[in-house]
Amino acid sequence: MSASERLLQSHRVQDGPLRILAASGQLGYGIPEAALQRGLARRPHLIGCDMGSIDPGPYYLGSGQMAAPAAMVYRDLELVLTAALAQGIPLIIGSAGTAGARPQLDATVAMLRAIAQAKNLRFRLTTVASDVAPEQVVQALRAGQLQPIGPMAKPTEADILQCSHIVGQCGTETLARALREPTDVLIAGRACDTAVFAVLPEMLGYPVALCQHMAKIIECTSLCCSPSARDAMLAELDMDGFTLESMNPLAHATPASVAAHALYEQADPHEVDEPTGTLLLQQAQYQALDAHRARVSGAQWRPRAQATLKIEGAARVGERCVLLAGVADPTLLAELNPALQAVEARVRQLVPGDWALHPHIYGQGAVRPLPPAQHSRHEAGLVLEFIAPSADLARTAAGVFKQNLLHHGFPGRLCSAGNLAFAFTPSELDAGTAYRFVLYHVMQAAPLADIFKIDSCTVAGSPSGVNP
Repeated sequence: MSASERLLQSHRVQDGPLRILAASGQLGYGIPEAALQRGLARRPHLIGCDMGSIDPGPYYLGSGQMAAPAAMVYRDLELVLTAALAQGIPLIIGSAGTAGARPQLDATVAMLRAIAQAKNLRFRLTTVASDVAPEQVVQALRAGQLQPIGPMAKPTEADILQCSHIVGQCGTETLARALREPTDVLIAGRACDTAVFAVLPEMLGYPVALCQHMAKIIECTSLCCSPSARDAMLAELDMDGFTLESMNPLAHATPASVAAHALYEQADPHEVDEPTGTLLLQQAQYQALDAHRARVSGAQWRPRAQATLKIEGAARVGERCVLLAGVADPTLLAELNPALQAVEARVRQLVPGDWALHPHIYGQGAVRPLPPAQHSRHEAGLVLEFIAPSADLARTAAGVFKQNLLHHGFPGRLCSAGNLAFAFTPSELDAGTAYRFVLYHVMQAAPLADIFKIDSCTVAGSPSGVNP
């Protein structure tokens, strides 16, 4: 019998609290092992891990590459896989390989197979592919069923077709369908962070509001604690609420720190939208059980008539080269933007072609817009981003721009020796392919069963650790 079958058939809500261990807020950046072992000693009923995010930007979705170092991903996967199999409990991982696109899902599964081979493990694996066909998105666009999230431009059909990868963020309804297969390990492509932790509790009959609220908090592990940390987090869920406890004895779940987590990635701390409904936190209550643990109750749930689907898509913009330099001349600092514009106009005459300059001036508002009165008068760091159809053109534009800015004769210049400081050479760095978000939208009336492809198989290593 698989781990999911065993849990779904044996556990009843009246049996006592369901123990959910959140092992990682983003698998691949190092699971603190001591805290994980403390969590495993509490005999959890399931282990969940979030593995990805769209926060690192469009590159990882567009390229299909993982953000986390491969060696660390392997280490973290080995820790949670062997722990779950040893205890006979389900392991659920969402947003495989950062952005959850097919290449990243496949790479994650390949690592699991390598671990099984190396350690002679056998388990039932279920995968959920989250890729959305561009043609389906085009149809939704034509039907007026794409709603932007935030200040996103309306994509054209050509924009959509140019996306290298488009993914949909699956929720509990899709993961529940996947868990109807006998499963020890469930790996989803792009998935809602909360769904990873809420799906099995919901299937067991715990209140949806409590499941979703608990999941919203523990998906970041001990980030909800004071001081915040990345250690494993244990939730004990019953029919009236849940108890939160960090497996790091120095990170404390307090009413204030847990309640403040409602502000994490949320414009409205009282309402949290999920694919199947909205979590309502106006009546949520937070109570200190002791100096280390908090008890949470009172959340409500407003179901949606039909689940919505958030989709994300990225397309190539061009090849990128970055020029790094520093400026410490107060006269140039006061006229930096006009100087950059003047040098750009000159370089465009020297380097023809379709290249673009994106200046980021640290000390004058690169992180956020600053009024001129708050601009640094001592020094500023220049991160000048050049994007062109080819790496050669981007590199050429950056190199010519560097030399022209270095000797630019701005008004009031006192010395012609050079305007820039360089931390190292070369100061122009190839930065690979640049991507942009085309899709960051909600798709209405999405055919979820058609979009999310579910597959199951048995993964088995050989006794020698070598393929037969």
